[in-house]
Amino acid sequence: MAFHYANRIGWHEGENYMHNQLHVPYQDNPSSPFLTPSAARLLPNVPLLALSTLDKAGRPWTTLLGGEAGFVRPLGQSNIGIRILVDPKLDPVTSLLLGRENGGSGEEPYETIRPVAALGIDLETRSRVKLTGRMGAIEGLKDRTADQLVMEAQMVIKIEQSLGNCPKYLNKKRIVPTIPKPELVADALPLSNAALELLNRADLFFVSSSHGTSNMGTNHRGGPRGFIRVFKNDDSGTVLVYPEYSGNRLYQTLGNLSVTPKAGMVVPDLESGDVLYITATTEILIGKDAATLLPRSNLAVKVHIQGATFVRNGLTFRGKAGDPSPYNPPVRFLATERTAPDAQSASDRVVYAKLTKKELLTPSIGRFRFSVSDPEAAGRWKPGQYVALAFEDELGGGYSHMRDDDPSSLNDDLVRTFTVSSSTSGGLPHDEFEITIRTLGRIGSFLSRQNVRAGLEIPLKGIAGKFTIQQTDAEIAPFVAGGVGITPLLAHLPDLLERIKLFWALKIQDVGLALDTFQRYPQLASSTTLYVSGFADANIRGQKEEPEQKQGPDHQMILKLEEYGARIFPRRMLASDIQGQEDLSSTWYICAGPQMRRALLSWLSDKEVVYEDFDY
Repeated sequence: MAFHYANRIGWHEGENYMHNQLHVPYQDNPSSPFLTPSAARLLPNVPLLALSTLDKAGRPWTTLLGGEAGFVRPLGQSNIGIRILVDPKLDPVTSLLLGRENGGSGEEPYETIRPVAALGIDLETRSRVKLTGRMGAIEGLKDRTADQLVMEAQMVIKIEQSLGNCPKYLNKKRIVPTIPKPELVADALPLSNAALELLNRADLFFVSSSHGTSNMGTNHRGGPRGFIRVFKNDDSGTVLVYPEYSGNRLYQTLGNLSVTPKAGMVVPDLESGDVLYITATTEILIGKDAATLLPRSNLAVKVHIQGATFVRNGLTFRGKAGDPSPYNPPVRFLATERTAPDAQSASDRVVYAKLTKKELLTPSIGRFRFSVSDPEAAGRWKPGQYVALAFEDELGGGYSHMRDDDPSSLNDDLVRTFTVSSSTSGGLPHDEFEITIRTLGRIGSFLSRQNVRAGLEIPLKGIAGKFTIQQTDAEIAPFVAGGVGITPLLAHLPDLLERIKLFWALKIQDVGLALDTFQRYPQLASSTTLYVSGFADANIRGQKEEPEQKQGPDHQMILKLEEYGARIFPRRMLASDIQGQEDLSSTWYICAGPQMRRALLSWLSDKEVVYEDFDY
């Protein structure tokens, strides 16, 4: 039997605005105007409840209550009861609700018309339910510690809306109760170093908003550690930025913020029990505005903090970390922190890169040539720069709320950056460039399958990067490459052939790239030391003194490389290989994967090391 309830909740003007801005097809508001049976069943099982209200100035504040399941109970008639340990002084929400705002005694009668919102959440099972309502009653029962830092309180909330939410971006935590000893660290701006460290570690926070001075909402935001970025923190103001990931497209929080740009946030440290309470004004960034400030983002929120309280050991629980959400994308850094990988082209004109040539150099490496549709708009690249290509039109799968078979794809903007491997003086027309890349993964395999005659055109979003080799004509330029990390050096050739010293580590499967490089630049071989790993031939792995052994294909490729004059070691690169060459120059250049780069930085700790950081 189907039930149809009267008083269906519609969308308010802020939610409609966000739907229009983000081209969301119409759907009914799924919120229910009461406490649903499913919400009533979930609440007794949640160990945490984020709770929010407004202060007398209409500013939202949010707190996080809990410890163990059972402290929230449905009471019937869409009322819920809460009995929990609270901090009545430093917690801005409980001090407001208990009438202790600004040092009040707590004896003033509480206004039951003040709106509240809550989010019941179980991080271990990734379950949550949103609640909107008004405070029915609240009472502080008794102090639980001799120093009267915490007390037990009970409250009743009349629920006017409820909505279950999906498990996306909820990082698993097992919650255990504890007795806190709240200590005020700071309640002024700019934020203290301790508060900044908490933000840098945070992988979740809770945010509240309101539609005017009513109809509040509270929800969770989660991601990888560090997904909250600090844009500014000085005497001129404190500003945070966080990305809005792909969600259910209801945009209830952003709808509130578009009409009433005020938010309350609580950022808990579940390991230490420290907590940061924030009230702020907000700015919603959409499309190019979001990508300009927070590259790889289509939607972000700028948080201008108006008030903050940092409390040490203020939580009544701790959280033991479990599995992170499979939906978490990598941390997105501010454009001021890292070079923007999807920086816009030199003008607002749409520019395309057309695939004109494809060469597969090894089973997993290919070289691809593109012509630029509008060279003037794109601008001319320099050696060491990269191009940002957008594959959304070719590989985008459209909107999906959940995608458990490939969760990371939901927040994949399909913008990829590739170092230009062709030289500006290498004979190509000014409107063409080449990239040399792995033909693995979603993008690489897509390009490797293309028929050049099909005329594939990819939007070129921009050209950026500053990985420039700047030694003078009299200096040696030592360059360490791992695999396809040779590409930025190729773009600097042939100008550097007389003074480059190359240390190149690659696998035997990728030797075809080295052969191709020496064929194009034979003079480079005599300045190159190769460290080739992954041999199948025993005579290469240390038995080359036995020429009568049958020479396999690996050995044949090594012989070809030696014919060019390269020095070859059939093993991985070692610290002694680099540290023994330290006198070459005071400045070294590196292009390698994160693990190899970390090793090289430790080996060259007393040198200036220049490298391109692709860890965005």
